[in-house]
Amino acid sequence: MEQKANSFLETERIGVLMRRYSVPCIISLLVAALYNIVDQLFIANAAYLGSHGNAANTAVFPLTVVALAVAVMIGDGACAFVSIALGRGSRRDAAATVGSAVTLSVLSGVAVMALYLLFSDALLKLFGATVSEETYRLAKEYFFWITLGIPFYMFGQAMNPIIRSDGSPRFAMVSTLVGALVNLVLDPVAIFLLHWGMMGAAVATVLGQVVTAALAVYYLRHMKSVTLTRRCFRPDGQLMRRFLPLGFTSLLSQLSLVAAMAAINNMLRRYGGLDPVFSQAEYAQIPMAVVGIVMKFFQIVISVAVGLAAGCIPVAGYNIGAGRRDRARALFLHLLACEAILGLAALLVVELMPRQLIAAFGAANESRYYTDFAVKSFRVYLCMMVLATVNKGTFIYLQAIGKALPSALISLMRELVFGVGFALLLPRFFGLDGVLYSMPVSDLLTGCISAVVVLRVLRELGGNDARESEVRPCLRPET
Repeated sequence: MEQKANSFLETERIGVLMRRYSVPCIISLLVAALYNIVDQLFIANAAYLGSHGNAANTAVFPLTVVALAVAVMIGDGACAFVSIALGRGSRRDAAATVGSAVTLSVLSGVAVMALYLLFSDALLKLFGATVSEETYRLAKEYFFWITLGIPFYMFGQAMNPIIRSDGSPRFAMVSTLVGALVNLVLDPVAIFLLHWGMMGAAVATVLGQVVTAALAVYYLRHMKSVTLTRRCFRPDGQLMRRFLPLGFTSLLSQLSLVAAMAAINNMLRRYGGLDPVFSQAEYAQIPMAVVGIVMKFFQIVISVAVGLAAGCIPVAGYNIGAGRRDRARALFLHLLACEAILGLAALLVVELMPRQLIAAFGAANESRYYTDFAVKSFRVYLCMMVLATVNKGTFIYLQAIGKALPSALISLMRELVFGVGFALLLPRFFGLDGVLYSMPVSDLLTGCISAVVVLRVLRELGGNDARESEVRPCLRPET
């Protein structure tokens, strides 16, 4: 047995570890989320882009999430597996996992970029960009330039959780933050000074992603817990079959979200065309633009929720690998409490301040229909935020402790069965309002299912007679 690395994860207080790992992770994910949101903020306040630019951004956004889904499957799966391996003292498996993840993320990024370039028109139509001619034109321009940066984006996002698993959550945070600052500085220059429009917003985003990817490469050359050699970068099929399932929930969660976005965007286009106001050509893009903004706010909150849970992955995985289920249980309870508080705070904001929120996205340049629909959307679509954050934390923590199957099944139920199903069903009865109802109904039903699973897992973690196979999942024996 090799000497353990990161042994403090087994001895330090739970609250201290959560702050040390979750706060940098939250900031990293918030900054990553702000890439697209910052673009939309500047686009919304550029009079020559306005709600058409917002709708175009909304149509492209799900396609960036697809790329993110693949990246986080690789990164989160490797992060969980590396943490469990280090908990067992197996640096060899940890190093080989990191190397395989690096190679896989690079190859995946190039493949996704190629597919996007080949099928750009069909993909944009699938996600509702044809709501108006101007929206479609702007979406094509934005998507082309964003696609060129996909390999850098995927690599940076995949490496972020791996850097955290090496005991460097602050570096993971800083690398993402620096890239976002580049985007934040270049966006107004490109959009307002150079008048590059959607191309300018996309180029600013890509340059920020390049910086984040470069910092990740630098860190890989200076890892603390493992030493990477050329041999590590040869894809290890046996290890990939073990660590990729641990990231499958992350993949499924993101892809299911994309499916829900496709359903929602198309329902907005279809039932907006039946609405007395939004059937008019000058207002046709408003529902898609507004719901896109509401979803961006939701993304900010969920980024915090995911950050809280993802920051726990190295801690939970290490303690499960070390057989400390008591600490894994205590960490889970801390996480659930934090997720509930976060959801409550977000709920108060959307219910009490919807006009202030929409004002930041160019409401002054739009009609009253834009603001009125936005206020209604914020209050209805996000009314179950407490359950949304708790559900998300539950999915991620389950995969962190090696319970990939229940995590994946609940995530699939929430995002695909409920998220897509209700988005397609409820508008048939309630029109545009049905699209807004789909989110809270989905979170309510998922919350009921999650509660049963959470209680069962807490009982398991509180037991005293676990077999080794239960607390050390997914690892091959030492030789």
